[in-house]
Amino acid sequence: MRYLHTMVRVGDLDAALDFYCAKLGLKELRRIDNKMGRFSLVFLATPEDAEKGGGDDIPMVELTHNWDEKEYSGGRNFGHLAYRVSDIYAVCKRLMDGGVTINRPPRDGNMAFVRSPDGISIELLQEGSPLPPQEPWASMPNTGNW
Repeated sequence: MRYLHTMVRVGDLDAALDFYCAKLGLKELRRIDNKMGRFSLVFLATPEDAEKGGGDDIPMVELTHNWDEKEYSGGRNFGHLAYRVSDIYAVCKRLMDGGVTINRPPRDGNMAFVRSPDGISIELLQEGSPLPPQEPWASMPNTGNW
């Protein structure tokens, strides 16, 4: 398992970038603007990590800007921790066997979400290409929020 990123929702992307980049010193590595979904994702890293490359090989902060939401309350601005795993089905089975609810099953063989006992959302991402869909995951519905 490898740590990938922490996601934080921001209401004002320009103000967030000013803080994280201009003041704190992080570097913008990549940006995804999704017009259909009305959101932007901006991935940041320390200058030292940024020198190693812009892929998922370094720890990052993901700023998520939902264009229509300007203010978050109740901790909704913290998104999730993300980890890359070598076999998403085996990890999800181990978690489920241990009593953990799979909130977003890996139906696509690529991504799943679970929650910690304290409600922190954890994203699991398959290393490399997605695995072929397989049961029980392919037909398992979402449970709760993730």
